[in-house]
Amino acid sequence: MSQYRIFVEKKDIYATEAKSLRHDLNENLHLNLTNTRVINIYDLFNVNETELETAKQNVLSEIVTDMTSDSIELSDKTYFAVEYLPGQYDQRADSAIQCIQLLTGNDEVRVKSGKVIILDGVQSKEELAKIKNYYINPIEMREKDLTAPLQLDESIEIEDVKTYEGFVDYKEEALAAFLKTHGMAMSLADIKLIQDYFLKEEKRNPTETELKVLDTYWSDHCRHTTFETLIENVTFESGRFHEILQQTFNEYCAMRERVHHNKKPMTLMDMATIAMKEQRKLGLLNDLEVSDEINACSVYIDVDVDGVNEPWLLMFKNETHNHPTEIEPFGGASTCIGGAIRDPLSGRSYVYQAMRISGGANVLESIEDTMDGKLPQKIISKRSADGNSSYGNQIGLPTSFVREVYHEGYKAKHMEVGAVVGAVKASDVRREKPAPGDIIILLGGRTGRDGIGGATGSSKAHNETSIQTASSEVQKGNAPTERKIQRLFRNGEVTRLIKKCNDFGAGGVAVAIGELADGLNIDLNAVPVKYNGLNGTELAISESQERMAVLVASKDVETFINFAHHENLEATVVAEVTNTNRLVMNWNGRPIVNLSRTFLDTNGARQTTNVTIKTDLESNPFQSKIQGNTIKDKFLNNLKQPNVASQQGMVEMFDSTIGGTTVLMPYGGKYQLTETEGSVHKIPLRHGVTNTVSMLTYGYNPEITSWSPFHGAAYAVVESMARIIALGGRWQGIRFSFQEYFRRLGQDPQNWGQPFAALLGSIYVQKGFNLPAIGGKDSMSGSFEELHVPPTFISFAVQTEKANKVLSPEFKAPENYIYLIKHEPTKDLMPNIEQLKTNFDYIYDMVTVGCIKSAFSVKQGGIAEALAKMSFGNKIGATIKTGYDVFDLELGSIIVESDRPLLFDHAHLLGKTTSEPLIVINQEAITIEESLEAWQGTFGNLYPVAAEAEKIEVPIIDYKNTIIKTSSIKSTPQVFLPVFPGTNCEYDSARAFEQAGAKSIIDVFCNQNHQDIEASIERMVKHINESQILMLSGGFSAGDEPDGSGKFITSVLMNEQVRESIEGLLERDGLILGICNGFQALIKSGLLPYGQFGMVTEDSPTLVKNNTNRHMSKIIQTRIASNKSPWLSGANVGDIHNIAISHGEGKFVANDAVIKKIIKNGQVATQYVDVTGKPTMDGIYNPNGSIAAIEGITSPDGRILGKMGHSERIGSQIFKNVPGNYDQLLFQSGVKYFK
Repeated sequence: MSQYRIFVEKKDIYATEAKSLRHDLNENLHLNLTNTRVINIYDLFNVNETELETAKQNVLSEIVTDMTSDSIELSDKTYFAVEYLPGQYDQRADSAIQCIQLLTGNDEVRVKSGKVIILDGVQSKEELAKIKNYYINPIEMREKDLTAPLQLDESIEIEDVKTYEGFVDYKEEALAAFLKTHGMAMSLADIKLIQDYFLKEEKRNPTETELKVLDTYWSDHCRHTTFETLIENVTFESGRFHEILQQTFNEYCAMRERVHHNKKPMTLMDMATIAMKEQRKLGLLNDLEVSDEINACSVYIDVDVDGVNEPWLLMFKNETHNHPTEIEPFGGASTCIGGAIRDPLSGRSYVYQAMRISGGANVLESIEDTMDGKLPQKIISKRSADGNSSYGNQIGLPTSFVREVYHEGYKAKHMEVGAVVGAVKASDVRREKPAPGDIIILLGGRTGRDGIGGATGSSKAHNETSIQTASSEVQKGNAPTERKIQRLFRNGEVTRLIKKCNDFGAGGVAVAIGELADGLNIDLNAVPVKYNGLNGTELAISESQERMAVLVASKDVETFINFAHHENLEATVVAEVTNTNRLVMNWNGRPIVNLSRTFLDTNGARQTTNVTIKTDLESNPFQSKIQGNTIKDKFLNNLKQPNVASQQGMVEMFDSTIGGTTVLMPYGGKYQLTETEGSVHKIPLRHGVTNTVSMLTYGYNPEITSWSPFHGAAYAVVESMARIIALGGRWQGIRFSFQEYFRRLGQDPQNWGQPFAALLGSIYVQKGFNLPAIGGKDSMSGSFEELHVPPTFISFAVQTEKANKVLSPEFKAPENYIYLIKHEPTKDLMPNIEQLKTNFDYIYDMVTVGCIKSAFSVKQGGIAEALAKMSFGNKIGATIKTGYDVFDLELGSIIVESDRPLLFDHAHLLGKTTSEPLIVINQEAITIEESLEAWQGTFGNLYPVAAEAEKIEVPIIDYKNTIIKTSSIKSTPQVFLPVFPGTNCEYDSARAFEQAGAKSIIDVFCNQNHQDIEASIERMVKHINESQILMLSGGFSAGDEPDGSGKFITSVLMNEQVRESIEGLLERDGLILGICNGFQALIKSGLLPYGQFGMVTEDSPTLVKNNTNRHMSKIIQTRIASNKSPWLSGANVGDIHNIAISHGEGKFVANDAVIKKIIKNGQVATQYVDVTGKPTMDGIYNPNGSIAAIEGITSPDGRILGKMGHSERIGSQIFKNVPGNYDQLLFQSGVKYFK
């Protein structure tokens, strides 16, 4: 067994990443690089020469696209090499290991990956240093020394856990010095409390682990110490809004009296929860699930399943990862959405709906203007969008609403917020108290050094050196592992075994397991590790992702572990519940933590503070400040504002359609250009059909909260409600979850006045509508030296409705009436609650009777923004005549399109829709095209919607098959759907086949070791032999790594036994369908276009990275080019369908000879077309840049079909705002072939 280094480079025609990097460096660093090469490095350990050759040819490279070598000539080159820091999760290396293990049966193989960047045109050493500084984020990577000998483990020397001798005798100065030396987040009062505890109760000195555990347990992140600080005195300074603030405060005090007779201390937490507690007491909150487990907000809802109502639990949660995303944007943002998912998932719900709200400063500023100690704003914005979308896309979570909010204050620290919704049948959830003898199982990922100190790190203010010292605080996400947990928990047989569950977020084992029961005995040596070398402290507090702590009765342990094994998940017994009321952690035969639960639960020394609220605010942020000499100038400038401008190029990086539950696409209308108001999804059923949807919206305006947190929070809640109304929902029954993100407060009463005033503003609205926030998340460390984030209060609103009632905001037809349903604030500029109730009720009634056709809530850009965006989707114009300032910020007001006059006091006629693509305001005309240009221009270079395309004439392919063959087998076909690591479309695909009348079998390919692999291959062969159809579903095969899609699936297909069973399936007239990732595997195995294995040469067609070098998700149109395939027998050549796409490597490439041959054979099944139905290279319609606009191809006999578009994502009331025919009758045709 030896070690080897392999270099792999894309051939020039496929070097999309290298070309993209050159463009990036030239544009952002103002360089003149003439060429850039990106070469992947793989260091392989514990392999022999035969295994090396197998890995080189089948895993590390592809014959069509790559060049490989054992060495590289660099003597006359300008270059640098990079690799991940030790301990950081490397998905490329992990996937390479999985594929090599699969192909060779070698469980000991190890891989490290890196890159060499070769640069032509660098003018000086200073330029090279500038490039390195831009490319290398020291939090996650470092320069790689190519001359150093190959080495696997940096260090496996395990440090012992020390006891701090003499700690109980330290004087105050020594304690203060101890805090600083060890970088702890706790206060001096906390550590004095700990010293007193060990001196008087334990009568010993603490271990290092005990202090780290307490620091984590009591961190602001875990225990909300800022929100639990005792408020002693409240002062409202005299001024313009003194009276309304004082009145609202008095109302809050009266609520305290009614709820708990003033027995609980006044804290920000009390303010955040008081409305919910009062409404529970009044019996207005009977839908709330009450439980000891607080995984997420949870309410009971009725879901109609095939016409019968069933009780379900709807869970929702918002999560922030501001600090990690600021210092390592990709990892921080990916684990933000990963953490948000795990909360409702640990509550046993299936998470199916997501929203991302982020915050940045000027993302267009030049790199040179970056502050010391900071990453550039555009890098944070782009990499965090990459990270969040990458994780959600891989796990299979549709993120159907994405918005980045801009404010200079976010230069202090980026904002990264994810909100998710999950649902589960109520009868599948069991909630029981732990009993002595119950067992805790650690499920999912292994433990490494990533995330150590994350909870305490996110609780600290930061400075210039944070970026150099905080690398271990950032976790790395592994979405395919979390997908496995989602699959496991979707099984009611599994969830009914779970008495209690906690996800591994902040604090690792110490908190996730430590919170499950009062008495616990934890065996740290049992915790599975990613690599050797972790000591007891690291095992106790590592925040490695994708782990769950599951509590079951001892009799159910074996059953649970077996279920986990079937889902390719590790599950290990790590702890037992005791009746000692102590948290005990053992490592190497001794307890390194032994703490009283009573002491742990004190949450440290309670802090106290005073609060002062400014009330004398002069300016009025609701009045427009848009510049311009004419209405047209102002109109176009308004659309260019960062918080109004298009973010479509960012939004479409996120898969918004997976799961087939998406009711509204992020952009609607024929041209997909009108932004939606929020996220709307059907409840996810594994079987059956429902009309019940969940709606998720947000509200937040940084300009208003910066001016007055009191008003800002009130309007955040109102905006989140107005969006629900504009979507066709009711206000009655809305439930909120709030996100607070403020500067580090310190001891200044005026700083404390910001969140205090914001929470008062939220109470004003919650009390007014009798609607509660039932959850929330606070992040109180938004400071960087003297810079602070704006007072941030985001309201997330959740509601249920029927899918057929859902409204979208694009204008639907000419000659309709346009009304402003106007909200007029009170004299204090606060929301007019009674008027809003009346307006909201009226709109809901008019939507119900069908006369309101579209609605858009007024936001930052005023009425003008609403009119423009409503017009974009279908390019329907508007003629407006009004005395209102169309640029004023009229939060709470809603623009509606009606097919008849509206007789309502607060409905003000603005004008009518027109067939002319013009917006005319008081006789001044602006074309829709110039409006679009202004709206799309601001971020068009940073986030391009499409890649530049050559103007090439694309052939219209027509191959008509008049002889429709059917199979000799006449029966109801069985479809086999294997699930590989990274597969995420199996449920959608199975549902499509089942609804077409087929039987489906889903089986998970397990690869924890070679015995698993052998058993999986055996099962797979059996299923293929017993089935008539093989379906290779979409997803991210092993994360689409190493550097290429579908490699893991291809490796399985090329296994001799699997290959023979597939050849047998084809010989007995079976069918194969591969969509997206499945198509990639079919191409790379040779099954497409050749219809047989082993035919792939350098000249074969393949699928490569999209021209945009990013993931793309939207609805496209395809035209049936040939109906030769049984799969397309239900369609006619020339038929056009709407299809959801979501992929990063979907560009079909082939040489001219291959293209001619497959066209002649009728093997081109479908082509991308524009709105006129013509095949095109335009990146808006052919989003990956496929040659000849090819979207799908077949084998020579048509029985194997591969396509990029997700034909399985169909259903009633799905993608309502993008009209068209979605059903290609693909699945019905496949089933009919056997009838």
